[in-house]
Amino acid sequence: MNKGKVSVIIPNYNYARYVGGAIESVLTQAYTNIEIIVVDDGSTDASKDVLFNYGDSIKVISQQNRGVSAARNNGAAASSGEFVAFLDADDEWLPEKIEKQVARFRDDPSLGLVHVGVDEIDETGNSLRHRLEGASGDATRELLMLGCKGVLGGGSGLMVPRAVFDEIGGFDTRLSTSADWDFFFQVASRYTIAFVPEVLLRYRIHNTNMSANVAVMEHDMTLAFEKAFDDSRDGERNGAYGSLYKTLAGSYFRAGQYSAFVRTALKSIGYDPTNLFYFAMFPVRRLKAQ
Repeated sequence: MNKGKVSVIIPNYNYARYVGGAIESVLTQAYTNIEIIVVDDGSTDASKDVLFNYGDSIKVISQQNRGVSAARNNGAAASSGEFVAFLDADDEWLPEKIEKQVARFRDDPSLGLVHVGVDEIDETGNSLRHRLEGASGDATRELLMLGCKGVLGGGSGLMVPRAVFDEIGGFDTRLSTSADWDFFFQVASRYTIAFVPEVLLRYRIHNTNMSANVAVMEHDMTLAFEKAFDDSRDGERNGAYGSLYKTLAGSYFRAGQYSAFVRTALKSIGYDPTNLFYFAMFPVRRLKAQ
């Protein structure tokens, strides 16, 4: 382990149009004790040509397509920093992101994770909204209830000490859309977390985001919730599952999958009958939103 070094892992799959911007945003960080490892997950576009242009400023690992969790884990295994941070190939960091996260860890070495404020952007980089309310301290309940003060920015917003990453065992390769949430929860169930309330990440929202596939999200989050709950959390189970299926129902509705909407809405009410009023008012809220 290299004391003070931050290992930045960039998983890439067919993001030739974005990955250069991600790399540039790391190369221009105010904090300079950094190594950059790009894991190309079997890309079939021009990604390799883009990566070649960066020469020795990055390390490139190529693997057959195995998904983002395997790519992140593979990159982390090849890294040597005291801290590990991840940046999806379609996102970008602002220059002080790493510096401010490392400072938080130096102030409180007991922290397990530090995340940052987010500027959500569209495919062309236009700002959609800022998110500056993130979870801190004991974040387990906020995560289980899928509250708005979660860990922001997916995998691109976090930094963890290598010892914590190794203790968790990395990202669960069985998961895709919920791999980030599962990792956040596994860390938060063992350590306190901290939040830097400044926009330090530009997080891209577009149609190819994995979270757009609601059926996969349902499968993955169900598995992640099964991992999360043990006897000590039985009292939170019904409320958490009620929130999960409420979220899924809304996602299915927005996707126009109305039978799945009804199925998950009924599950939500079954776990938490207080959600009945939420769904009874659902058509009214949708009309107001139009």
